[in-house]
Amino acid sequence: MKKNQKYLIFQVLFVLTVHLGQPTYSHAQSKSTPIVNAAFEGKVVDQVNGNPIVGATVKLQGVTHSVQTDSHGNFQFITGQKLPATVIVSFLGYQSQTVEITSPKSIIKLLPTASNLDEVVVIGYGTTKKQDVVGAITKINAGEVNKIPVASFDAQLQGKAAGLQVVANSGVPGEGIFVRVRGTTSINSSSDPLYIIDGVFLNNTSLQNANLGGRTTSPLADINPADIESIEVLKDASATAIYGSRGANGVVIVTTKQGSYGAKTKIDFNLSNGFVQADKSTLPHLASGPETAALANEWWINSGIDKPSLNQNFSNRPFRPVNEGGRGLPEEQQTYDRLDFILRNGRVQDYSLGIQGGGNKSRYYIGTGYTDQEAFFKVIDFSRANFKFNFDQQLNERIKIGITSNIARTKRNQARTGDGPQVSLWNSAVSSATYTATHDQEGVATGSDNTYVLVDNYDVNTLSLRYIGSVFAEADILPGLKFRSSFSADYNKYDENQYWNTNTSIGRANNGQATSGISENTTWINEQTLNYQKQFNSVHKITALVGNTLQHNTLNYLYAEGNGFANNSYKLISSASTRTSSQDWTAYSIASFFGRAGYQYSDKYFAEATLRADASSKFGKNNRWGYFPAFALAWRLKQEDFLKDVNWLNDLKIRTSYGITGNQSGISNFASRGLWSGGSSYADVIGSPLPGIGPQQLGNDDLKWETTAQYNIGFDAELFKNRLSITLDVYDKYTSNILLQQPIKTSSGFSQYWANVGEVSNKGYELTINSVNIQNQNFTWKSSFNISGNKNKIEKLPTQITQYTRDWVILKEGQSLNSFWLYEQLSVDPKTGNAIFDGQLEDGTVPVNARKIMHNAYPKFYGGLNNSFSYKSFDLSAALSYQFGNYTLNLERYFRERNPTSGGVFENVLNRWQKDGDITDVPRLTSIGNNYTIDQNSRYLEDASFVRLKQLSIGYTLPKSFLSKAGISNTRIYFLGSNLFLWTKYTGDPESNVTSNPNAQGLGSFGTPPQPRSFQLGFNLTL
Repeated sequence: MKKNQKYLIFQVLFVLTVHLGQPTYSHAQSKSTPIVNAAFEGKVVDQVNGNPIVGATVKLQGVTHSVQTDSHGNFQFITGQKLPATVIVSFLGYQSQTVEITSPKSIIKLLPTASNLDEVVVIGYGTTKKQDVVGAITKINAGEVNKIPVASFDAQLQGKAAGLQVVANSGVPGEGIFVRVRGTTSINSSSDPLYIIDGVFLNNTSLQNANLGGRTTSPLADINPADIESIEVLKDASATAIYGSRGANGVVIVTTKQGSYGAKTKIDFNLSNGFVQADKSTLPHLASGPETAALANEWWINSGIDKPSLNQNFSNRPFRPVNEGGRGLPEEQQTYDRLDFILRNGRVQDYSLGIQGGGNKSRYYIGTGYTDQEAFFKVIDFSRANFKFNFDQQLNERIKIGITSNIARTKRNQARTGDGPQVSLWNSAVSSATYTATHDQEGVATGSDNTYVLVDNYDVNTLSLRYIGSVFAEADILPGLKFRSSFSADYNKYDENQYWNTNTSIGRANNGQATSGISENTTWINEQTLNYQKQFNSVHKITALVGNTLQHNTLNYLYAEGNGFANNSYKLISSASTRTSSQDWTAYSIASFFGRAGYQYSDKYFAEATLRADASSKFGKNNRWGYFPAFALAWRLKQEDFLKDVNWLNDLKIRTSYGITGNQSGISNFASRGLWSGGSSYADVIGSPLPGIGPQQLGNDDLKWETTAQYNIGFDAELFKNRLSITLDVYDKYTSNILLQQPIKTSSGFSQYWANVGEVSNKGYELTINSVNIQNQNFTWKSSFNISGNKNKIEKLPTQITQYTRDWVILKEGQSLNSFWLYEQLSVDPKTGNAIFDGQLEDGTVPVNARKIMHNAYPKFYGGLNNSFSYKSFDLSAALSYQFGNYTLNLERYFRERNPTSGGVFENVLNRWQKDGDITDVPRLTSIGNNYTIDQNSRYLEDASFVRLKQLSIGYTLPKSFLSKAGISNTRIYFLGSNLFLWTKYTGDPESNVTSNPNAQGLGSFGTPPQPRSFQLGFNLTL
């Protein structure tokens, strides 16, 4: 795909220069007429993928006569020499080849070199060659990842770029993904990166309002990965400062397919079908019915021994003979496997069609796709249909116009997962005791929120209609000076509907309940840029960019609820006996001005400066404007005389940068303003309520931007004829003026207000190594390895903040975000079976001050290892992703290893202490004392390090000799497996998290389905 980008750029230049009448290329149809002793023609193609090479030079050995290949890779030669003739074929990025021509027609194959210095990289408001990049930017080839069967493309990026941490919190298709670029920079505001697709700033905030147990959906799931050409991740301040207030958390730039000037129509059809299934190693493992009953008896009796007043003993144990009033002996109990009932092989299917091409003055891409993904458990599924259209038209030599557009319809059948026991589908299959019957003797489902009942009666769905697009015009005012104006929009209508009939607990409590919520989010952006490039005396090159942006966002939300229905056949809110509704509206605007200036000397020394000014309506009138500068320097040492003759070193560049970026995400649109609200009714003289207003929020005119200052130093090296490339970056990020709600005295009439308090730092490193291990005519082996480490620390926080129920997670000055606040269980006393805690007093009590911070949810290092192999027409690729040093508090264990009489019990409890001398970390079963009554017990804290085989692909490309007869350019058949293997010590899925709350990460597994395995067969057809 990287090579195709080089072809595309070359084609554009080729067509434009011919159109302008510049004699840049010589063609086979030259007007010179040599003595004709031989005429021959041929085609130059890429040896690896068979694609035609446009603009390759074919030179007759020993003379100056040469031609270049056309837009289809073809060439023609008329010469005074007789056959056989020897030609030298060359093209940038390929190994030159000397070929003896013996027949009038021939196909010449060129082998790509490993160098990618001329690769085009997308930067803020422009592109540049990789060798000229001064910032920390990683380019990801979308073709390497877009077949992984997940709903949103961000989930496909795990392990693909250094400094990019991607975590899939659950196995539900279309849910939000935890993404961080160089760590978490904020406490309250969003730390998600900015996503830009074809110049359009995407809204990445979920519009979901329905309660799904703490889970949120992903707005990025509206994008079809098959339409994506490349992805750039901008990481340091020099790369992101051009986006100012949006760049503090990194920037992900997505470029979709565009088509090529002067290219014939190319049709790509991709089809894949397969299934997803549970990874049995990550599923909850419950004790059987007899085992759970025996544990319940033991817990009952031990509790009675420890506290006689409970009157719990052997004679009244719950599982005793039926004739004694019990439920039967433990060994008489059956095992009811609800989890097995809910699991299924979920079908996964994906279809996409892409048509692209262009004429001398236009290029186009049309894409359409349909994706349908069933979850590996019943009820939940995700489907998306989309249409993509990109078109550029050169009106004349100076003016070009274009349009990009994407329309998507996304439907989700949903269910509550994560936290909250009420109507929680996954919890219902795990939390019930395995000895509890699912149906009574008459076949009627028993119990509250029975799994079987929920599967048959769940009715929660959403429908999203999304438009993302832009129009633009470009004008070449003077040589090297280009003006561009664009208008873009991101519109999303998100429609949520729920109906709870009287078979569910919510429906029974309300005699049926229906809810409807409609969110409409609209963002429009108008931008103007003026770009100038000039080269002097072949050694001096300057670039300059100035521009401005106007952005406005509006969010409307309408909610309606109905309770009390005549029967379960009526589902519309209009049929309810009681109806309520509410409405919300909010908006914000941003005005921006920005500029960038760069200087290069002899492709050796590079300097760049950037400045952006943003004004946001969210902030106080005293600090509405924020200013975000950045500076960068780079030095290509390889261009120096002392390294030019070092043959094993092909390129070496040192980079350094410093800059400041801002953040406004995560606060309300009117956070700085004093607000009053309606609906504050009051009674008149006779007691009838009258409408009134009341204070809602205390204003702060001094509220200002969060700012992140970042220093970066790095180097890039290409070695051994470009077969080995190394990139290393070290960075230091410091975020100040963190936006938080500060508590104030209630005598003011308010409890808190928005203020700038707190500071957070992130320090880390990134290393990427790419290698071409073997490359010859038949076999190629390439590897890519990346590793990153980041240390997060709260440098300043006036008041510590606890997160989630039971305060398991704490934010405290001097500690990392997402740290765990626990009582440390050191061991289990082999003599008594009681848990022993650090700081425990002689009388056995554990004082409050014994609680301490233990580990955090962030990995010490993470990354990926990717290998690709090709042998003749076969290809194989494998991608590993990994994280090490991160911890997770396993909430599933917390709930399933406590009281055997209250629900399902994990098999691990069978390892509990039973008699003097037992060595175990599972204490004696009892409801008395500290063994199971301390909620914040470190026993449930687990090392969540993992290595995952994220993707394994095996493909075969049919011979072109066979395909050409049918007019087919290329056909590849492949098998793709994902999440095939997992190596971890964690009990469950180490990436799972009970909530999407970014400040409560590391709370794993409870109610959360793990990531599934998937198996697909597919084929790609190119015409």
